[in-house]
Amino acid sequence: MMQFCELILGGARSGKSMLAEQRAVDSALELVYVATATAGDTEMGERIAHHQRRRGENWALVEEPVALADTLLQHQARTRCILVDCLTLWLSNCLHQQCWEREKARLLEVLPGLSGHIVLVSNETGLGVVPMGELSRQFVDESGFLHQQLAALCQQVTLTVAGLPLALKSPQEA
Repeated sequence: MMQFCELILGGARSGKSMLAEQRAVDSALELVYVATATAGDTEMGERIAHHQRRRGENWALVEEPVALADTLLQHQARTRCILVDCLTLWLSNCLHQQCWEREKARLLEVLPGLSGHIVLVSNETGLGVVPMGELSRQFVDESGFLHQQLAALCQQVTLTVAGLPLALKSPQEA
């Protein structure tokens, strides 16, 4: 099986993670979930636990907040579907650790050569107001640039709004 990569975008609680999980299950491949979140507080810990319960036990879990490209390289296989949730948390982690440019370049370098089915989940942050703080503006700008670069590399791109998927790019257009 050749690599198939899809990007699923959406706002908070838009249904993007559930859609990504369903697409991964529908692939009928071995399931690997790459979690970029870290539980820095009780509420985030509860969100992570909710996602884990919903997925069930059919998923191998890999927790990696920063070294995403290396993790994908390590776990790729043509018999696997790797779901990464989510890229905006990864971006935030990288910005805070001051390694964003390096990690982004590495992901964009390795992604086209990966095997298997890759599902990338990210928050669409550019539809709201312009943030007041410099770091927040950098975050929104960088996520927008990343989404553009990934959309060019992925065969399928979907925007999820109110639980409804809207195809932005489908495999026949790739």
